[in-house]
Amino acid sequence: MIPVRPAAGSGAAHDRVFRALRAQILHGHIDPGTTLTLRGIARDHDVSMTPAREAVRRLVSEGALSMSATGRVTTPALTNERIEELATLRALLEPELASRALPRAHFALIDRLEAINAGVSQMVARHDASGYIRMNLEFHRTLYLRAQAPAILAMTETVWLQLGPTMRALYGRLNRTSPPVDHRHIIAALRAGDEPGLRLAVRSDVTKGLRLLKA
Repeated sequence: MIPVRPAAGSGAAHDRVFRALRAQILHGHIDPGTTLTLRGIARDHDVSMTPAREAVRRLVSEGALSMSATGRVTTPALTNERIEELATLRALLEPELASRALPRAHFALIDRLEAINAGVSQMVARHDASGYIRMNLEFHRTLYLRAQAPAILAMTETVWLQLGPTMRALYGRLNRTSPPVDHRHIIAALRAGDEPGLRLAVRSDVTKGLRLLKA
């Protein structure tokens, strides 16, 4: 795990640990099926056991971590059936978010998405798996925020969290040399105001890679 030292005075200790650990899980810094201990979390984040326990409790409730009946805490290790289920959720939720964002997709937003996609290209060139995952999610979240549908976005982010530890394996299997082609299709559909094309491009982008994990 990558140690994160929370800054003093930046809020409750458990909230700082929660946000830092949540980001590590979301961006694929922790392998699937990794066992985490409260003592290790407290040490890595320079806090006592109580904030570590509260952060874990919140992450378990979001599906970012799993807790067994014996109290063993692990990152999700997904079965093929679970991957299929999560891919289906992404295919339902994310085209809807993109569609709702379309009427508010001004030129500044499209320019921002193109800049983020350039960042995705940089991460691909560096073979930076976690950086790629982070920038890829930033691309989608930047678009979806324009939907002004916080409940749907919260559900989507829960799906992302469950997939986070598995995404590094997907990155290695794809062996990318360029950013996802569907990102260009998404941007083109936004420019054209093409709602059916936007839905199709988003659905393709969020499910195409996940299907490879089942092979």
